[in-house]
Amino acid sequence: MKKLIFCLTLASIISSQPGCRHPRRGEPIVGPLPVNDPAVARGRIVYAQHCHQCHPGGEGGLGPGLNDKPLPKFLIKTQVRLGLGTMPGFPEERIDSESLDDLVNYIVALRHHSKPLPGRLEGHK
Repeated sequence: MKKLIFCLTLASIISSQPGCRHPRRGEPIVGPLPVNDPAVARGRIVYAQHCHQCHPGGEGGLGPGLNDKPLPKFLIKTQVRLGLGTMPGFPEERIDSESLDDLVNYIVALRHHSKPLPGRLEGHK
């Protein structure tokens, strides 16, 4: 009987934990981002090296989603350089100025590309 109560309690605790996943994590909103601009292509590499682990595909993971943040480029750069909350800052030694520009171009391209597929409900997640 004690074993059953323990198992039910453990199952209840595990199922009640929401985790840090975004509801759409892993479910593509749209097809792959076509990269025709060399700056965006370079930015994709910088993103994969420094950002993807916390913001997978621009969506929420360990960090918040980026696809729904309409920040201007200068604020994105400030956020990357200084960090905020648990996000670390990335100084010039880690991401040089040119790479930061490319990264911001990639983030903006990703944001513009991350609109729902035709036929998908706008507010549906």
